[in-house]
Amino acid sequence: MAWRFAYTPLIPALIAAKWFTPAEAVYLGAANLAGYLAGALVARDLGTRIGSVRALRGMMVLASLSCVACAVPISFIWFFGWRFLAGITGGVIMVLAASTILPHTAPSKKGFVGGVIFAGVGLGVAASGTLVPLLLQQGVKQAWYGLGLLSAVLTLLSWRAWPPEASAVHGEAAHHDAGRAARSSLVVMLCVEYGLNALALVPHMVFLVDFVARGLGQGIAAGSHYWVLYGLGAIVGPLLTGHLADRAGFAAALRVAFLVEAVAVALPAASTSAASMIVSSVIVGGFTPGIVPLVIGRIHELLPHSAAGQSSAWAQATTTFALFQAAGAYGLSYLFAHSGGDYALLFVIGAAAVAIALALELVGAISIGRARSGA
Repeated sequence: MAWRFAYTPLIPALIAAKWFTPAEAVYLGAANLAGYLAGALVARDLGTRIGSVRALRGMMVLASLSCVACAVPISFIWFFGWRFLAGITGGVIMVLAASTILPHTAPSKKGFVGGVIFAGVGLGVAASGTLVPLLLQQGVKQAWYGLGLLSAVLTLLSWRAWPPEASAVHGEAAHHDAGRAARSSLVVMLCVEYGLNALALVPHMVFLVDFVARGLGQGIAAGSHYWVLYGLGAIVGPLLTGHLADRAGFAAALRVAFLVEAVAVALPAASTSAASMIVSSVIVGGFTPGIVPLVIGRIHELLPHSAAGQSSAWAQATTTFALFQAAGAYGLSYLFAHSGGDYALLFVIGAAAVAIALALELVGAISIGRARSGA
């Protein structure tokens, strides 16, 4: 799944090689996020039909194939289709991976184990930022072929590492109860917060390397260096947030995360100094996967006695995340194209989105407090 992030450091190179115009390159990045939405929508049904482990393996194979296909720029539509497919694989893996692994985890370790699962995303981001510049020395096509080969190797290495699937919950009543639990007001609010967080991540996920390379005029190599920092943050982030959640609780950890993330997302709009860009890249990179174990754990706190409800709520949260992410990517791409390339505007919008998420979380906390005092 992490290799879908390799497109970001490739954007300036695709533009320089005249494969695509700047506007087309950004829209292709958004195609990946639209595919992620589609993958999140079909993931649970796909896992039920063919089994979660089989679905996960199939998605990893397709992700490898998509990298190879992108080495041949037949047309914009061709490239769009394969980037869309890469997004689908990421959406399916995001929904099914945690629900396949966490049932085998002790409750007191769910935060840490969830962090370990999603630290792999950061490892892929960091590796892509390191490897893409090296691969680009051989050419854009060779870079895509190299990413496809590495993805295939990782697929083979993980093929037998998935744990046995937990037994599925059957019965119409069980599914009805799960759906009702997932639609509780606090769960719905959490899903919206998660979606707003997705929007907040878009400026860094899609525009960071291009901002440094072309917006600041520092070149592709400098942009890739910041992407490596983003990836290093993404490796450590979920481990730290998971550990914090195991100690302080998922609700408290989530609120701290939203506050810190809002400041970090806004930093490039306020200052483009090296120090500001480093801090912003590392912190936002950390929360890109780091927010995931917090939301999963918070769902488990809100629905402690319904495994089916937890699974349904997590699928709902991932779908909301993907919807906001895709809409945000296309919306911000449109603003970027029609604002004369105003990068600062994108970071301000992202910071505002996560600030709203924090406000909603605090409103939810107040409502819980009032309900408890009334009881």
